[in-house]
Amino acid sequence: MGLQLRAFGAVMKAGRTILFPPQCLDCGAGVAEDGALCPACWREAEFIGACLCDTCGIPLPGDSGTEAGLSCDDCLARPRPWARGRAAVVYAGSGRRLVLALKHGDRPDLAPALGLWLAAAAAPLVAPGMMVVPVPLHPRRMLARKYNQAALLGAAVARAHGLGLEAAGLRRLRHTPMQDHGSVGDRFANVEGAIRVADRARSRLEGRPVLLVDDVMASGATLAAAARALAEEGAGPVSVAVLARAVKEGKPGAAATEPPE
Repeated sequence: MGLQLRAFGAVMKAGRTILFPPQCLDCGAGVAEDGALCPACWREAEFIGACLCDTCGIPLPGDSGTEAGLSCDDCLARPRPWARGRAAVVYAGSGRRLVLALKHGDRPDLAPALGLWLAAAAAPLVAPGMMVVPVPLHPRRMLARKYNQAALLGAAVARAHGLGLEAAGLRRLRHTPMQDHGSVGDRFANVEGAIRVADRARSRLEGRPVLLVDDVMASGATLAAAARALAEEGAGPVSVAVLARAVKEGKPGAAATEPPE
């Protein structure tokens, strides 16, 4: 019976592939398997390697892992309220298009595959008893978007590593303007005190290591506000993992301005 069920499953999978052939996550061209990129989009995806800032995940000049533990200029100049950080891809090319499709293009179907990219990048941060907490959306933005892309990514990361998920562990206290204009100082002031731990999540997060998840980071203002809120309630240590890290064009290790929220 077991052999027959496996054979039936294989037939069903083959039939589904014929009816719904795998498509590139970005452009929709035919690919060999689900969740893959076509060769053209793959060449545009700048996956972040081993040479990176251990605090924020931004790529640093170099081509090996011997630089582990280094911090970028931004993290040295503005200490982060979290311990370590990782990012899967640079916010450019097909990586940027996929983030925008997930975030603003009504493509929540991208989250499982992109979440696996993030889970792989975040693997060095995983610790026993860790809880995954996504950066929250304000209810007004949630109503317009209908889903929180950070929560979808966080759920995929939690599944991949067998971690607990506190999907509503943080709350937005006020609706903040988009973070795509203004100085770095303005962006930090914009989100100061705007995020706090949800009342019902306090006891579950207290004393637990936390993996704070978001879709993209540039200045890190939103993640800093969220990390401080967690620390104030006794959670931690806090690490951060983002799908994409914004980088100034032509300047590895330098953060770009905040992409639109």
